[in-house]
Amino acid sequence: MSGSLGPLSWGYVRRFGRVVFRQQQWKSTVSTHPKMPPCDFVPEKYKSYPYEHIQKIREQNISPSLRMYYKKPLLLHQGHMQWLFDYEGRRYLDLFAGIVTISVGHCHPKVTVATQKQLARLWHTTNIYMHPSIHEYAEKLASLFPDPLKVVFLTNSGSEANDLAMFMARLHTHNFDIISFRGSYHGCSPYTLGLTSIGPYKHGVANGFGCSTVQTGFGRTGSHFWGFQTHDVVPDIVTLAKGIGNGFPMAAVVTTKEIANSLAQNLHFNTFGGSPLACVVGAAVLDAIEEDGLQKNSRDVGTYMLLELAKLRDKFEIVGDVRGKGLMIGVEMVTDKHSRHPLPAEEINQIWEDCKDMGVLLGRGGLYNQTFRIKPPMCITKKDVDFAVEVFHTALQRHMERAAK
Repeated sequence: MSGSLGPLSWGYVRRFGRVVFRQQQWKSTVSTHPKMPPCDFVPEKYKSYPYEHIQKIREQNISPSLRMYYKKPLLLHQGHMQWLFDYEGRRYLDLFAGIVTISVGHCHPKVTVATQKQLARLWHTTNIYMHPSIHEYAEKLASLFPDPLKVVFLTNSGSEANDLAMFMARLHTHNFDIISFRGSYHGCSPYTLGLTSIGPYKHGVANGFGCSTVQTGFGRTGSHFWGFQTHDVVPDIVTLAKGIGNGFPMAAVVTTKEIANSLAQNLHFNTFGGSPLACVVGAAVLDAIEEDGLQKNSRDVGTYMLLELAKLRDKFEIVGDVRGKGLMIGVEMVTDKHSRHPLPAEEINQIWEDCKDMGVLLGRGGLYNQTFRIKPPMCITKKDVDFAVEVFHTALQRHMERAAK
């Protein structure tokens, strides 16, 4: 079937050798890796343990429940904005942002400087004393919420924030049943596991009675600062984590004065929540979002990425859907668009590995782990998107070549 194809042979290919014809077309397009956009940041030289020693420590001293991505797990060394660098200096475009946690960029200069100044001033003191940073941050955060959501509880993690939100809701209403979405993740604490409905997180023991930190906050959806605003509702309680600290361990619950007073009948205390350091980090993140125009960037670049990925959906039968808003995008992989059966795990894994090998890190999600999660730092550019889409395109082409053999 070499050479040009006339009408008769083209008809034959369409009926009996469609995949072979596609393979012919693709062979010349996947021989080289897509070119990565330039980056003027030079990482420090890695000087810690060798890769093999790190693996050994992981096997012997780190909790076995902590699973790793990829056949050969990444050993990361340094980060800069939307980029990550491994121990050998290889650069990766981070489209998963530390599980949607790096909001303004890895080691963002403004956040780093603010953190360094506070480290030299005061790390921690009990929050039963007053210090300026918690009050400045609470005022700044509350100003971004509509009335009557004006009372802030600061915690250390999203799971803890969800725990507190559930507790306050039950305390205020004297009701105990809580509804959560199918396939939802709300945390791994004993309390939040009662709401989390993803099989691998269940351990076969009773959880709490049977609110997620909605990753949709801090401008990531582009059109609004908070995800709930896109639905024209004002909730009674909102939990915040993930991008709130750009990777620093902090979270928050924002609610009304009336609901907050329900908790004030007795003592509620958090040792580290609202520390001077955490509040300075949180405030610097809010400043960076505003000063760098990251909500607008999420809207503009996110829309551009959705449209570019939609072209792949139209071209490849295994791309079942491309959906999202702003810089929260999911690409659903299927066997075919008619049945919409999930693409087998081994095939998804290979596409995922190919993207990593070409320098793009993707997340995974969905009921059958069949959806690629794309939630990059909000500083990503259109040139980065072009590179990422080209990498994904190449990985899909390689998958079709393998399937044709």
